[in-house]
Amino acid sequence: MVRLELSTRECGGRVVVALRGELDVADAASVAASLAAVATSGRPIILDLSALDFIDSSGLAALVRARRQALQAGCDVLLAAPQQQVLGVLALTRLINLFPVYSGVDEAAGGRGSSPPAAGSLDALAAT
Repeated sequence: MVRLELSTRECGGRVVVALRGELDVADAASVAASLAAVATSGRPIILDLSALDFIDSSGLAALVRARRQALQAGCDVLLAAPQQQVLGVLALTRLINLFPVYSGVDEAAGGRGSSPPAAGSLDALAAT
């Protein structure tokens, strides 16, 4: 079983939360609590998903909850560098339309490229 690791750092006035491993039912509640605490800062949150290999429905729920709390605090949650499996799940559930998605943390911190993949890309991901 792959443990989930969570770390935080600062980047361009935003809080970067890096997730590494698998985000599933075993860790979703603790991740949701950690993200809720970060959301109270009122600063945008960049979720670095470059090392997140897997996410299930409880992990998705934690991300959605975090975004709701961030919006209530006057900020947002940005997704950076989601891997193929994670991007596919976001596309299949149409949650990719809910989150700004960036190719990397630096791009998210700079606010460039926030549009989700084109509809054709979503269809291709859904087929995989």
